[in-house]
Amino acid sequence: MIWHSLGTNENNSMPLGNGDIALNVWTEQDGDIVLLFAKSDAWSENGQLLKLGRVRVKLTPNPFVSPDAFTQTLRLESGEVQLRSGKNIAHIWVDANNPAVHLEVQSEQPVQLEARSELWRTNTYHLNQGAVSQAGFFEWGNNPNGLDFDADKILPAQTSQVTWCHFNSRSIYPLVFEREHLEPLLQKYPDPLLHRCFGLTMKGPDLLNSDELTLKSSDASKALRLDLYALTQQADTPEAWQATLNKKIETMDDIKIKSAWRAHQQWWAEFWNRSWMHVSGTADAAKVSQSYAIQRYMTACAGRGAQPIKFNGSLFTVGHDLEEGISSSESNHDPDYRAWGNSFWNQNTRLLYWPLIATGDGDLLAPWFNMYVQALPLARDRTKLYFHHDGGAFIETIYFWGLPNVNDFGWNNSGPELQSEWMRYHVQGGLEVLAQMLNVYDNSQDADFAKNTLLPMADATITYYDQHWKRDPDGKIHMEPAQAIETYQQTAANPTPDVAGLMSILPRLLSLPPGLTDEAQRNLWTKVLKDLPSLPMGTTAKDRSPSRGAGDPDGKRVILPAQKYDEPKNHENPELYAVFPYPLYGVGKPDLMMARDTFMARLYPFGKCWGQDGIQAALLGLTDEAKKNVIEEFTSYGNQQFPWFWSKNSDWIPDMDNGGAGMMTLQLMLMQCDGK
Repeated sequence: MIWHSLGTNENNSMPLGNGDIALNVWTEQDGDIVLLFAKSDAWSENGQLLKLGRVRVKLTPNPFVSPDAFTQTLRLESGEVQLRSGKNIAHIWVDANNPAVHLEVQSEQPVQLEARSELWRTNTYHLNQGAVSQAGFFEWGNNPNGLDFDADKILPAQTSQVTWCHFNSRSIYPLVFEREHLEPLLQKYPDPLLHRCFGLTMKGPDLLNSDELTLKSSDASKALRLDLYALTQQADTPEAWQATLNKKIETMDDIKIKSAWRAHQQWWAEFWNRSWMHVSGTADAAKVSQSYAIQRYMTACAGRGAQPIKFNGSLFTVGHDLEEGISSSESNHDPDYRAWGNSFWNQNTRLLYWPLIATGDGDLLAPWFNMYVQALPLARDRTKLYFHHDGGAFIETIYFWGLPNVNDFGWNNSGPELQSEWMRYHVQGGLEVLAQMLNVYDNSQDADFAKNTLLPMADATITYYDQHWKRDPDGKIHMEPAQAIETYQQTAANPTPDVAGLMSILPRLLSLPPGLTDEAQRNLWTKVLKDLPSLPMGTTAKDRSPSRGAGDPDGKRVILPAQKYDEPKNHENPELYAVFPYPLYGVGKPDLMMARDTFMARLYPFGKCWGQDGIQAALLGLTDEAKKNVIEEFTSYGNQQFPWFWSKNSDWIPDMDNGGAGMMTLQLMLMQCDGK
């Protein structure tokens, strides 16, 4: 990607990252270079994923405002941004192997460099309930007390470096446990937010601090370098955090910059060599091919951190400073803003992880799986405390430690069930994560992965489904009260996504090698499989709307969203979960025409964002439909200069599940794997 003119603001940025630290890099009309830093585990006292900060780099005289042709190039193959004007070059990269960012300048004439930290979290402040909702804090939107926000801390400058951080002197974690009636568990699960500290140290050869936020070169030079180092750690004080970071910097500085660059290039070369897909033949094919590569690149830039990628913007959200007294809104916001808040939504996040199974990006999948597996003990204890049975399940929207967000649970909820009708019984996401894990195991045959990741998730999830609902007079599990995704919320029984998920997953668990599983596990899986209700079936009416009755003689046989269901509340098609993510039906399988009729009768055609039309069309062999959808997904460009910061669709910018759905659709158009 090559641009030929200087930028203006944050909407002219390019993405960089090493999987944990990410940058939005842009230039401005005076030739300044601006770096906006993010980190995957920079969680504030309010459970908000914050930016680390912003740095402005000035070069005097500036070599990039000369009459010579200017280019700004994003090199995907080596994970770098390069600015060039004549023989003047600035080279920016996030070390693939270390928590460090480097900006290197080579100029024809000697120049001076000034790097200044531009902080916007400079004061503590309070937002009332209405302002919290407007500011993108979905999980705190109905808190009657509003929310307090703390400032960053600037640490005393040293001779050749400046440091700033955000230190969580308090935490909302105990409040979450209290509001959700889980106080007895609080001592068992340490607070991951309290005293979490994250920030940056900025230094470089021959750079000296001129104040607590600014470094300047001691003399003009033709070769200059700025280095920035990041750390997230729970520490007693910011000073203790800084001492740890200084030790890590000493270790990293022992690595020669040229050696670090060679190792960085090697990581990216190996990444791109894992798998690739190139599509050609038409202009649309070229766009699809390019978008596939860039979505995978952005996933690699943000996908190797402590927590999974946020569907609503990843680490690449942007914003600008606001006037004093103005709080963020969708149309005018600071860099920390993201619509739909800071919880992880399974429904939206899963789609950016499905295609990473085929690409062989196990390191990028690990944070997604780890979040659920690490939260299993708390999920089990929550189930025991609430419902007095075993197993564990995850509500659709969770904090990274596994609990549902308080906005969905309800601020004055006296019982264990969520008050949000959108999320109350929405637990099928655990089945989908389990399906992803089974696909990974099928490809890798990794026994350690099966024992430490797959089977713990299976034990908790299947036990929950076995024990949570009563049996009907025929001895079948009767899932009621339940819901079919977010679409049928209030009177659903035996929802198709849950039934299809168990029908798909249980035989696969039973086919695992005997040495991996024990008799008790196999007995449970056999029992639950035998006790499953039938997949809900019905017919279409003449207008192709799903019929709630059984036996319209003029209709076609189709899968229904649930055995019983009410009026739809969202625009999803739960009946087609029996095609994806649980492929009971598809090309080469029985009842293909019935599954195609179900697809054609769906109430809500939707391919972009979290829509699954393209994926399901490919699995059903509907090639024209799949082609149309993959083009739509991969041309859902955003309104920033880098078009692959996908349009917000139903989420936020960049809409990462939109790009993931595009990747998955294209993969399934090329190759489908059924069984081992």
